[in-house]
Amino acid sequence: MLSGSSQSRSLESSKRTFLLELRRSVIKKPKSGNVLPANIKVSAPSSTNLGRFQELGISVTHSNPEVVCGSDVVFVAVKPHMIPRVLVEVSQHITKKQIIVSVAAGVTLAMLEELLPENSIVIRLMPNLPCLVQEGALLFALGTNAKGEDGALLLGLLHCCGLVEEVPEAWIDVHTGLSGSGVAFVYLFAEALAEGAVKMGMPSALAHSIASQTVLGAGKLLRDSGKHPAQLRAEVCTPGGTTIYGLHTLEQGGVRASVMSAVESATQRARELGRK
Repeated sequence: MLSGSSQSRSLESSKRTFLLELRRSVIKKPKSGNVLPANIKVSAPSSTNLGRFQELGISVTHSNPEVVCGSDVVFVAVKPHMIPRVLVEVSQHITKKQIIVSVAAGVTLAMLEELLPENSIVIRLMPNLPCLVQEGALLFALGTNAKGEDGALLLGLLHCCGLVEEVPEAWIDVHTGLSGSGVAFVYLFAEALAEGAVKMGMPSALAHSIASQTVLGAGKLLRDSGKHPAQLRAEVCTPGGTTIYGLHTLEQGGVRASVMSAVESATQRARELGRK
């Protein structure tokens, strides 16, 4: 069932396991020709979230050891404080050929490797919610025993979720603050945009629709143009126009400093979670 080396694993045939409380941002409907539902098994402590996986033809269970056995890649997608308990439970079933991918915020590679059998292949991954619409931002870092081909396999599995990059582990917690939590910051800004329009007399439904389209369009232009945000912002402004007046109000409210502090706070919290 398992190949002898990671080089011979194929995306179509290798087995993936997802342990407990699998986040919706990690797995969506498998893309045709990439991950087959028959090669995925999901475990969770209750049946609450398993129905949606069964609808996709994915096998489900409540037994973590059951799903670890016979899998090439095991995604451990649980809350940080649950990591020790889960890994102790499955540790005796993990082999040196398996890739263990942790999605737990703040839990370092060193901590994972300490809890797992010696020479285990470990990768630390942090996705975000827009993976649901294949527009996510995912960063991963390789553990001591993980090789480039292991990272390549993970990238091949997840590339359809959006932007996927390998980085030094020190950047993973920063990514949690920037992009994992950052999507909520963007939603707050979109909500405020819409509420501002409602205050000025626009119907709520229309205001929220335009706000979401504004965020989408601005993000797409920022990504696809390759321009610095400041350059695009300057292109919108005209001397004495509406935008520069609005920006002045935002700067008076300290929006720039607040956003920077929000990323800093979320990053620090990620690091705290890993120490608990």
